[in-house]
Amino acid sequence: MRIVTRPDFDGVVCAALLYEAENVNVPVKWVEPNDMQKGIVDIHEGDIIANLPYDDRCALWFDHHHTNKIDKLFSGSFKIAPSAAGIIFEYYKNRFNFDYSELVKETDKIDSADLSLDEVLHPEKYEYVLLSMTVLGCDIHDEPYWNRLVDLLRKFHIHRVLQDPEVKAHCDAVVEMNKEYKKVLQENTELIQHVSVTDFRAFDKTPAGNRFLVYSMFPEAVVSVKIRYDIGDKENVAVSVGHSIFNRNCHVNVGLMLSNFEGGGHRGAGSCRFHVSKAQENIPKILDILLKNRDNED
Repeated sequence: MRIVTRPDFDGVVCAALLYEAENVNVPVKWVEPNDMQKGIVDIHEGDIIANLPYDDRCALWFDHHHTNKIDKLFSGSFKIAPSAAGIIFEYYKNRFNFDYSELVKETDKIDSADLSLDEVLHPEKYEYVLLSMTVLGCDIHDEPYWNRLVDLLRKFHIHRVLQDPEVKAHCDAVVEMNKEYKKVLQENTELIQHVSVTDFRAFDKTPAGNRFLVYSMFPEAVVSVKIRYDIGDKENVAVSVGHSIFNRNCHVNVGLMLSNFEGGGHRGAGSCRFHVSKAQENIPKILDILLKNRDNED
């Protein structure tokens, strides 16, 4: 039995909770959602999948993404909810010896982007927000750190976790990275009516940083689009779309829209990946839908 989840903060917390609730003694398998959608992940009979699309071979499945909903019987739990970790916490609520309620509450808040302007501009003042930003999910070399964080969050409260030398180093690095990221965002983002479009395809290595920062920098925008090449692969283009968390006037179901472009996600945020040959066709179509800003759920 393995835990199969994605390398973001919600995925890390999912793994921590599942380790405590189930008899799992093997390392987490970290997986990108798009790889699950394409069926290229080797899922084993008995695996526990969390925060990712469903696979028939799993024993248990936990998820909360709008576009991952299925119409078949399965073991586990699916709900449209702030986080997958919250669903797992509720499912196993009588099986934990440690009080994870604060961790889950903060994970709900972060994964649903329910943040204040001050939390976005100064994450170093907010322990959970800062910690979440150390899980970038864009470099497989960070896998030992994700595993370390899972182990720490299983055993300790946030104050103790942040005292760990490796965690502290990652947090310090994130603070510096965010300063540079703001400059890079400004230089590579175009405001098209009510849509901010950040294009990082000119970079050999995609800049990383505070994913909420763009909403504070372009308050006129109701939705953001980030375009980049897939990690270490210029054969595929990745597009991330998110409703502004401060100007909440985007009417498009992002996950539903992106399900038509080999992706998916939540109503307010999602991503897709497609071959570079499709970029000239797909990106203008995505932008056109967002510029029209119509409800697409009917």
